Amino acid sequence: MRRQQIGRELADRHAGMARRADLLARGLTDHDITAEVGRGVWQRVGVHSLCIDGRAPTGEGRLWWALWESGPRAVLDGASALIAAGLRSWTEDQVHVTVPRNASYRRLAGVRHHVLRDVGATITVGLRRTRPEVAAVRAAEWARSDREAATLLAMTVQQRLVATAALLTMWERVGRSRRRTVLDGVIKDICDGAHSINELDVGGVCRAAGLPEPSRQVVRTGPGGRVYLDLFWDDLEVHAEIQGAHHFVGLKVVEDAARQNDLAIASRDLISLQIPVIGWRLHQDRFLRQIGAALEEGRRRRAAREMGA
Repeated sequence: MRRQQIGRELADRHAGMARRADLLARGLTDHDITAEVGRGVWQRVGVHSLCIDGRAPTGEGRLWWALWESGPRAVLDGASALIAAGLRSWTEDQVHVTVPRNASYRRLAGVRHHVLRDVGATITVGLRRTRPEVAAVRAAEWARSDREAATLLAMTVQQRLVATAALLTMWERVGRSRRRTVLDGVIKDICDGAHSINELDVGGVCRAAGLPEPSRQVVRTGPGGRVYLDLFWDDLEVHAEIQGAHHFVGLKVVEDAARQNDLAIASRDLISLQIPVIGWRLHQDRFLRQIGAALEEGRRRRAAREMGA
């Protein structure tokens, strides 16, 4: 009963896990631990870790296991550190752990170890991890694709895990980056609207692609009064609105906007397109094709009107 009580108390603090050193510090012996393992009540899942609940660590328990088995100088990093900090609606197949260059560690299945000269600013209370601004930049660097990197950054800011000023400052300190161009744009989109994509950028790309340039910040009168339209091709009745990154969560809005644009082009009303800034950043060709299709449809409608007149 005493062994069970101690194990239960430690497991409650660590998502079903207990560390051997903590069990010994509470007065248990190696014989006590071996006895519970032998009865099949506890499961050894490494040199330092025991699973008190179930046969294998899951969820947050997996993060504790990865830390304990990676050594006292290890910290969670990247997406794993963000999850430990409270990131919602994101899962990772691997646990990302950073260790300093002169630290020893064991390879673990399902754990990706990053050996860095500078671990960076850390949080040592609870699950040891890098600070959110450090973790966010590294998560974007280690992501499998540009799209995944942008999604992680957007969700981290939108869920208020990191202040935009802290993220910008951290990014400015990064020397080398294999995603320099993409991340530089995405982070500015998310954090600094003054330097993000605007109607001038979209208009310039249209011109370079051989499409007519739109009017910008056109004033129209709507049911609620005056309305400012970001981009408007007056003679073709085509309108496009630039959506800032603060309008949405993750990148779902990119697919939603693309679908809405396809429907708008096929409708009989004013063709009104939505262009999310991160969608333009990551999938410019797709949205440029939709602008071209909308303008072509506008020309077709104009010709039909002229023939009817």
